[in-house]
Amino acid sequence: MIGDVQQKEMDVLDAVDGYCERLGPGLWAEPLNALTNLAFLIAAAVMWRRAGPDRMGQALALALAVIGVGSGLFHTFANRLTGLMDVLPILGFILLYLFASSRDLLGLRTPVALVATLAFLPYAALTVPLWSRVPGLGSSAGYMPVPVLILFYAWLMRGRSASTARGLAIGAGILLLSLLARTMDGPLCARWPAGTHFLWHILNAGMLAWMILVYLRFREGISRTPR
Repeated sequence: MIGDVQQKEMDVLDAVDGYCERLGPGLWAEPLNALTNLAFLIAAAVMWRRAGPDRMGQALALALAVIGVGSGLFHTFANRLTGLMDVLPILGFILLYLFASSRDLLGLRTPVALVATLAFLPYAALTVPLWSRVPGLGSSAGYMPVPVLILFYAWLMRGRSASTARGLAIGAGILLLSLLARTMDGPLCARWPAGTHFLWHILNAGMLAWMILVYLRFREGISRTPR
């Protein structure tokens, strides 16, 4: 029993080499991938200040900062455990933003917004295997349900707030561009040894900050509307 537990601990701490820039198990084997996580922290600080007293805006800014910390740990201490620290905060941000969008942008009642948020899990479980069949997508297939969902919310918002719908569509476009950078990290590795994953960090940080800004602008517009 003890041996099994120790083996599991060893498994989760096994080194992971999933990116072009990493050539060994060292702490700074991915300098660009590690340092560009500062983009998430900078974006989070800017959005925290922009959110002002808006509690959901503050929560989204904090979630953005946690993404930067988790990703930074993964690209320095690259193992399966820090890999979870990388992906779980991203999932947390997605679910939090979905709830905020469903409740505040679409105007759904809180229980309905919660159901819509939790529906993301079976939606992703059903669609990720389909995206995985697309040649060349690789692990980026796990993210493809997100821009599709953002575009769906943009479509739903077209009559309620055209500017918000456009903002969401722009966010989906930036996310697709950042996913392209993530996807091309391996194929371009031979020609570009630094890889392109660091561009995923920079573009994704900007995209998430933009999505928070779209949310805040809608909320501010509602608060200024005469009743």
